[in-house]
Amino acid sequence: MKAGSPDREKLLTVQKNEITEHFIYKKLSQSVKDSHNRNILQRISQDELKHYNFWKRYTRRDVKPDKLKIWKYFLISKIFGITFGIKLLERGEKQAQLTYEKISESLPEAQSVIEDENEHERQLINLIDEERLRYIGSMVLGLNDALVELTGALAGFTFALQNTQLIAVTGLITGIAASLSMAASEYLSVKSEGGAQNPFKAAIYTGITYVLTVLFLILPYLIFTNLYFCLGVTIFNAILVIFIFTFYISVARDISFRKRFFEMALISLGIAALTFSIGFLIRGFLNIEVGLD
Repeated sequence: MKAGSPDREKLLTVQKNEITEHFIYKKLSQSVKDSHNRNILQRISQDELKHYNFWKRYTRRDVKPDKLKIWKYFLISKIFGITFGIKLLERGEKQAQLTYEKISESLPEAQSVIEDENEHERQLINLIDEERLRYIGSMVLGLNDALVELTGALAGFTFALQNTQLIAVTGLITGIAASLSMAASEYLSVKSEGGAQNPFKAAIYTGITYVLTVLFLILPYLIFTNLYFCLGVTIFNAILVIFIFTFYISVARDISFRKRFFEMALISLGIAALTFSIGFLIRGFLNIEVGLD
């Protein structure tokens, strides 16, 4: 391949990408304690190095990795989990795949080699065993219940109670009580199933997710004084939580983001609208006025 040709430049780009991913997986493998996950990451790292050497046969050049990208995905993986980090990395390789396809037009032997090795990598990634993903069902349970129940409750309280402090206190008490109830229910549910999950850990994941969601939803009522502005911010917070968590799940579990996001958002906002209406009716028919001196 001639020096300076477009194909050669594409090969160098792909080569740089492969050596960068080699170091990402290598750095991650050195940071995990679990021997099973460490071995898988090391094997993927070696696969990436093989890819790099494959392209090097044609470019006959060494290239340096992208250090910023290495640190970016290393930090993402440490914060949000290895599975999320590396699947997010793989999702970001669409441009690289287009480059592969263009290269294969002039270098047909490259296509089969890369397809085989990428399939091997996908199989290895699916073998990674991460605790937080084993308990993702418990987290979803806590999150869904907190969003549906508390968003609806706060909407109802907003019209019925007409006082931000009282709404915040009532919402906090309701949320904490509900989180303890949900955690206990999850403990009993997991224990009765007798599966591989630890009932205590499942309860902890459910309870913590529920409480954190509750605190985020009632936060506007602790900061602002306008009732309907608080409700608007709470609904925005609920949508934001749904968006972030759905994106996390869609990446980590390879499921459809759009369908799950709209499903959760419609349920939460639908319940909020219904309970707001109930609060309006209760306040109107019973003529209740609640306030703090």
